[in-house]
Amino acid sequence: MKVTKDQVLGIAGKISDGILAGALISLGGAVFLACIDPAVPYARYIGAVFFSMALLCICMRGYALYTGKIGLIFEKHTKEDVSVLLLSLLGNAIGTVAFGYLIGAVFPALKETALSLCTGKLGQGYLFGLLRAFLCGILVFSAVDIYRSNHSVTGIVLCIPAFILSGYEHSIADMFYFAASGIASGEAFLYLLMIVIGNSLGGLFIPALKLIRPRAKTSPDEGKGETPPEAEEKPQDAENREQ
Repeated sequence: MKVTKDQVLGIAGKISDGILAGALISLGGAVFLACIDPAVPYARYIGAVFFSMALLCICMRGYALYTGKIGLIFEKHTKEDVSVLLLSLLGNAIGTVAFGYLIGAVFPALKETALSLCTGKLGQGYLFGLLRAFLCGILVFSAVDIYRSNHSVTGIVLCIPAFILSGYEHSIADMFYFAASGIASGEAFLYLLMIVIGNSLGGLFIPALKLIRPRAKTSPDEGKGETPPEAEEKPQDAENREQ
């Protein structure tokens, strides 16, 4: 099968949208790392709020974030949609890893913070990571769905800080944290894979429930008492009767 130039450019464009989303998540993650200070416990609240900047920019510019798109796959699931979803995940990984190593090299203090954070993540085990990722997926889908449906950023500025402060796991952000920490191992890869699965299940949770929700049925009495169009008396008929 011959691949055309337009197809190559299309694939490159989808990956680049994912890379841009990954870069923005990395910048938001770096802000959060900078706000983690044991001496100032409330500083992490500021970091959580500013992290929402990443998803705000992604949604407003139309970049491709896997965790924001996975919940839409029931709505649109053509071959093209699946391609966009998988290529966005690849782009997200490239963007977060590249920016993670860059930020870790430029800011040694953030690298140390990321190392401590990721060590704790690995220590919680795969099952707890999966469950926390599932809860995160629900909130991320809700944030994106509210933005799409209501043209409002309220869901983003509330749901994103909520999942961060609750300790839930976001796969794309975790890719950045692990890259910034310098941890590169099979254990880390498997952990991130579990987080991707958890986010995916969480992102599909609300859409799946919507699919099985019964549709509103038309009432048998609906329309009774209305005069059928053919039974309506025309003005001309009334005039003839009077004559």
